[in-house]
Amino acid sequence: MKKIKFFKCVLCGREFKEDEITYTCPYCGQDGILEVYLDYKNIKFSKDVLLEREHTILRYFELLPVDNLNGFPPLNVGYTPIYKPERLSKYLNLKNLYIKDDGRNPTASFKDRASALVIKKAVDKGFDTITTASTGNAASSLSGLAASMGLITYIFVPENALKAKIAQLLNFGSNVFAIKGTYDEAFDLCIKSSEKYGWYNRNTAYNPYTIEGKKTVSFEIWEQLNFSVPDKIFVSVGDGVIYSGVYKGFYDLYSMKLIDKIPQVIGVQAEGSSPIVKAFLEKKERVTPIENPQTIADSISVGYPRNGTMALQFAKKYNGDFISVSDREIVESIPILGKLTGVFGEPAGVASLSGLIKMVHKGKIKEDEKIVVLITGNGLKDIESAIKAVGEPYYIDNDINDVKKYVIK
Repeated sequence: MKKIKFFKCVLCGREFKEDEITYTCPYCGQDGILEVYLDYKNIKFSKDVLLEREHTILRYFELLPVDNLNGFPPLNVGYTPIYKPERLSKYLNLKNLYIKDDGRNPTASFKDRASALVIKKAVDKGFDTITTASTGNAASSLSGLAASMGLITYIFVPENALKAKIAQLLNFGSNVFAIKGTYDEAFDLCIKSSEKYGWYNRNTAYNPYTIEGKKTVSFEIWEQLNFSVPDKIFVSVGDGVIYSGVYKGFYDLYSMKLIDKIPQVIGVQAEGSSPIVKAFLEKKERVTPIENPQTIADSISVGYPRNGTMALQFAKKYNGDFISVSDREIVESIPILGKLTGVFGEPAGVASLSGLIKMVHKGKIKEDEKIVVLITGNGLKDIESAIKAVGEPYYIDNDINDVKKYVIK
């Protein structure tokens, strides 16, 4: 039996059957992002079924909007480690802090969760070519997972995309367009191209299954915390898809009566790219785009957040919150995370930690609250920022006396 009950437009509220729609609401255009509603009455899922299953997102098959497991990439996506870092907890004076390291996914970012499900849908629909626009991580994610399936990919990135992420794309065999423009312009050109050439489009939020893929992190947090729910989850925010995905995952669990509360999700944006934070603080229902977003955290550098409306709706319904942090605070968080936990995060990946640190300093976090911080990307994605955060090595001659100068006493 089909699991999808209907798709619902976040703007006009119209509902559509699965075979009536592909991307966004035909009445509201690209801003009419669709939320997937599952038919929970016809879904049988319990924690007991997890005992014998592989440790990937496929262990939650019943809660994914698919009817079979054929067509998923063979790479192990999801079930990334969660740690309880004693030294970081002591540093922040928190008793129940957890770090979820999604930089351990196949292409080193959280985005693999969405790409895996989108590729499955593309295969189901008979496509052999997929496209996406990205600042880097969604692109490398799609490229790597599609390569494992032998699918063709066309990727649109702004020309200032980081070299490490471009290298991933080319290594995976993607056809890469580095356009003279912003991510938002790449997004629009990608849609025009997919319409012209008949490619399946993965663009974040534009494709409703990106949110459904990202919600799997919530299932893992629930399971890895011994089937319990944290009080707060901190996550970096660009388009707002991960933020919405985290809420959607817990909404699924709540609707299945597997949990009795939905945690507060706190979205963290960079100050130079924070249109969702601004809309939230001004109590608006829609996000006003900004021009020329500026931040060191390239993965969340978004002027026109495509999933801003849904993110705001989830925040309003479930007491969510948003906070902005400076690039300086983001850079400072890279070595804090590294030195105190052994986890290496890229700027966008550690912005979530920056938000937690800022809220701790403002006295907005209780000492005994159970808190999860999502690290969404590996630090090797952006070595220049990492070096900026920690400085250079000691350059010495091949002489033991030079070593002596720097030995910690």
